[in-house]
Amino acid sequence: MSVPPRKQTTKFKTFPFLVLFVVATAFAMRAVADTPDEQQDRLTKVSKPGEYSGYTTPKYDGIESSSFYLTMRDGVRIAVDLHLPKGLKEGEKLPTILFQTRYVRSLDLRWPFSLFQESSPETGKTIKLFVPHGYAWVDVDARGSGASFGTRPYPWSMDEVKDGAEIVDWIIEQSWSDGKVGSLGWSYTGSTSEFLLVNNHPAVKAVAPRFSLFDTYTDIAFPGGIHIAWFTETWARFNSILDRNAMREIGLMAALSAKGIKPVDADTDGSLLAAAVKEHEQNESVHKQALGITFRDDVAPSGLGTVDTFSPHAYLDKLNSSGAAVYSFTGWFDGAYQHAAIKRFLNLTNAQKLTIGPWDHSIEIKRWWPNAQKVEFDFDGEMLRFFDYHLKGIDNEIMQEKPVYYYTMVEETWKWADNWPPASEPRTYYFSSDNRLSSDKPASAEGADTYRVDYTTGTRLHSRWVSLVNVEMVPIEYTGRTEEDKKLLCYTSPPLTGDMEVTGHPIVRLFVSSTADDGNFFVYLEDVDLKGNVTYVTEGQLRALHRKLSDEQPPYKDVVPYHSFKRNDGQPLAPGEVAEIVFDLLPTSYLFLKGHSVRVAIAGADKDHFALMKVEPPPTLTFYRNNIHASAIELPVVPR
Repeated sequence: MSVPPRKQTTKFKTFPFLVLFVVATAFAMRAVADTPDEQQDRLTKVSKPGEYSGYTTPKYDGIESSSFYLTMRDGVRIAVDLHLPKGLKEGEKLPTILFQTRYVRSLDLRWPFSLFQESSPETGKTIKLFVPHGYAWVDVDARGSGASFGTRPYPWSMDEVKDGAEIVDWIIEQSWSDGKVGSLGWSYTGSTSEFLLVNNHPAVKAVAPRFSLFDTYTDIAFPGGIHIAWFTETWARFNSILDRNAMREIGLMAALSAKGIKPVDADTDGSLLAAAVKEHEQNESVHKQALGITFRDDVAPSGLGTVDTFSPHAYLDKLNSSGAAVYSFTGWFDGAYQHAAIKRFLNLTNAQKLTIGPWDHSIEIKRWWPNAQKVEFDFDGEMLRFFDYHLKGIDNEIMQEKPVYYYTMVEETWKWADNWPPASEPRTYYFSSDNRLSSDKPASAEGADTYRVDYTTGTRLHSRWVSLVNVEMVPIEYTGRTEEDKKLLCYTSPPLTGDMEVTGHPIVRLFVSSTADDGNFFVYLEDVDLKGNVTYVTEGQLRALHRKLSDEQPPYKDVVPYHSFKRNDGQPLAPGEVAEIVFDLLPTSYLFLKGHSVRVAIAGADKDHFALMKVEPPPTLTFYRNNIHASAIELPVVPR
């Protein structure tokens, strides 16, 4: 339940004994004034990130659950699970948490798994915390999924978004509702909580989109304009299994533990569930749609619109006008969602909090960096702290904290900030001869290195990208970088003379020519220790076709170079001509230790995750490192 304490930077510089005497006297006088109950209450109250106690206690013993269909405006029936405190008295009013999922609201568990396993796969543990503390909880199968009827033309369709508003209407009409609603989620469901704000429903007071996207094109479907084919194919296959209610295809354990989707209470023979699943046959495949897209403004083959149709950033005005408080959670290895959360924070005017920890998408990360420590963080307790404040009015001071809370790896320390990114000084490392990184800009008019693209290189299936849909539950870890770097073009700095903290968004500037008219560029920031062992820190990628730094007004604020990824800005490479390619690496907060070296490793492929742009023979790339074309990386270094 505890988190590592922040380093104390405040120091008493004058009259230290007098200060201590005054503080001690004040506490002694307060102890005299307080009653014993007040003293105990004050001593046991804890409210800080990842730790919450003493401000509220379970008021109810047990949960009463029921399930049923709600009929939407177009006749589509939506499956709902309602969880209320057992023994709720007539006239008692509760705030409500709404959870909308496309991953099955409830499972029909087999015996004996039904005795000890949660039937609500995503929310069971959280429900057990919230409901006894005086919340109603509503779990929903999004239309076209689970036991709900309807179809799914694409994720977070406008019909799905409007369903959220109708469900909120139903909630606030119930006798147990106090008229206040919050919503939370993780990944897909994190986005449903954010999309709920598009309705501008006055009852929705706070949402927590955790580990979720903000710009669908750049954050998940096409990072750097490159199709992340492994993800769209794997996610589409997993969604198909759920939509067909074919749990046996997930694996033996799933087949043994669950019959499948749980019907609503009145559907005693399962006929309604079977009819709903039959309608799901019309659901569109996200992978097939993605295969027909190159540019942000391409219309999907189904004709349903561009990727921005189901991207939260496209509804920024609605998100802001909702007035709801927003709490974003993410991790440094959560795909590209840490940048998504940062973009959300930079663009929303609502009351906000942002927490970025040393986690991947599932937080079950296997730590591989120096000094790595296990980080305890009570996610459910943190959610209770947030909603207690915004839905119950409990003054636990959560919104008096600085809005940004982030973790610096290797230093293994949590830190606060008023904004993002924290103050830093740019430090540039230039590509130099003998595969070195140098702090000095090249003086010579000559200098270049060639690299032939190797299609066998990748980041392996234990990566940040795999964590986004980790059906096989592999441990997320970056191993084998020392060997993998032998396939890449690498530049390494001399050993550092002191510790160096990099917090923010590294920017790479490549001057390159190619024998091909397009290509994918992957750049990895790495840490090399005294023994030559290589540690992955972060990465960035860009398809050369999208390299133009656009002159148009960006659709949202960001702190990195802006590429529109639109068709009009597409620029094929002219074989043999030098092109400038500038892009950001995914943000990080990492401490390079004294004696370690900084490495930049460059690849033309990641076979494990991104679609290969394969031509034969493989392209030969020439990277320039001279006083006219000075390839380099700029690191945001925090003064220490």
